[in-house]
Amino acid sequence: MSGHDDHHGHATDDPSHPHNAPLSDVQLRVRALESLLVEKGLIDPAALDELIDQYETKVGPRNGAQVVARAWADPDFKSRLLQNATDTLAELGLIGRQGENMVVLENTPTIHNMVVCTLCSCYPWPLLGLPPVWYKSAPYRSRAVIDPRGVLRDFGVNLPEEVEVRVWDSTADLRYLVLPMRPDGSEGMSQEELAALVTRDAMIGTGVVKVPEAAQ
Repeated sequence: MSGHDDHHGHATDDPSHPHNAPLSDVQLRVRALESLLVEKGLIDPAALDELIDQYETKVGPRNGAQVVARAWADPDFKSRLLQNATDTLAELGLIGRQGENMVVLENTPTIHNMVVCTLCSCYPWPLLGLPPVWYKSAPYRSRAVIDPRGVLRDFGVNLPEEVEVRVWDSTADLRYLVLPMRPDGSEGMSQEELAALVTRDAMIGTGVVKVPEAAQ
């Protein structure tokens, strides 16, 4: 575990891919490899699609969003989550490969947490699914420690100078989930409605939660 203070920016590769956008070289290679493996009968396309869907939409980041929403709505759960995230998440069945040991970091009006893996791309798969492309990139991994405020600005997050930025380095043995602050205007919302406000990037610390319609 390490907490570094302040670092600068990597802007973006958004892993989402608009239907009308050209495929990148890497995406073309993945498609070609997938086609070859299917042609040789080494993988079942349906099983592959199910696996990808499991990690991208079911395993994460929806799982993490539900955890954050429950923490916002249930003070006792939040307290247990912050004190012992591993055991608390295990009660929900959210501990497994790539997420055996977890720590939850709470953002406050004076502290903003951000997660990076400087050595590779350790990431809490059971909570957030597959890591985004930019999280694995060398620019993000290096700049997040040197200039976190610059990185946050590149992601559109501008923090007041009085807010301390803490950068946490994930490892194969310990991974992190950021608990973002509950947004104003979310009072009275159900847990499902709260979960819909939580973004993947907010749980990494490079983004913010959505603003409730009532507060817009």
